[in-house]
This record gives sequence, C-alpha cells and structure tokens, in this order.
Amino acid sequence: QNHMESTTMLLTDALMFAGGGSASTAGGIKVTTIAVMFLAIVAEARGDSDVKVYGRTIPQGTMRVAISVIVAGATLVSVSAFLLLQISGASLDRVLFETISAFATVGLSTNLSAELPPSGVYVLTVLMFAGRVGTVTLAAGLALRQRSQLYHYPEERPIIG
Repeated sequence: QNHMESTTMLLTDALMFAGGGSASTAGGIKVTTIAVMFLAIVAEARGDSDVKVYGRTIPQGTMRVAISVIVAGATLVSVSAFLLLQISGASLDRVLFETISAFATVGLSTNLSAELPPSGVYVLTVLMFAGRVGTVTLAAGLALRQRSQLYHYPEERPIIG
C-alpha cells in the first residue's frame, strides 16, 4: 500500500470512507448514506421539494441523519489526520490513508502505524473505536430521537452560497 501513487491512494480513501452496505459489517459511513445525500442534491438541483426514489419519498429526518453522519465522520477523520500530521510529520497522503482506514476499520496500512510513537497509536485506536461504534450509534440515536414542540418559530431563509 505504501508504494501506491497519490491518485490511487485518494481513490482508495474515498472508497474506504464510503464503506459498505448498511446491513453489512463493513465500516465507513455506508453507501446508503451517500446515496441519500446524492439524491437530496439532485432533488435540490431540480427544484423538487421532496426527495423521491423508486416511487417513495425519503423523509426529512433521514436526510438530517445522513448529513450528521457524514459531517461527524469527516470531522473525526480531519481532527485525527491533523493530530497524526503533528505527531508523525509524515506526508498528508499517508496520514489521510491511515486515518480513513482506521475510521472505516478497513485494515489497510501504509506502515505508518508501525512507525508512530505511542501517542499516534492512541489516536488511531480511538479513531477505530469511534468509527466502528460511533457512526452506527449516532445514526441510531438520531433516528430514534424525536421531540414534539408545541410551537414553531417563524421561518427565515438565509442566503446560501
């Protein structure tokens, strides 16, 4: 893995971050999470108010959970990569490959984990645990959590973009 070109590493990073199917034991943020976000982007580009696929509508709550899982995963990987860059002094492509592999519990390595001091190994260990348990727990916790409110604030449409 250490002898791959940077472009190949980047493609592998993207595939590892995406992970496997929702019902599988694969790591990553799951393919269906990315599919929901892609469908939401397509619906927004078309000007549709609802996200529809195969004659079904995807609820707004599901899209909020998908956004939360993607942002939480990207934040975990970014913070861990920053810490490992500071600890190891290795190149960004190797550090990013190692952190995404740890987050998605893939098992691929550029041998950076063997070269790290104990503090770097602890960062990877926490990232592996958070990647395996954290995103699943976050998605389940957010999906089950619904608060009913007796009032609603007026809508505001901020300028986006």
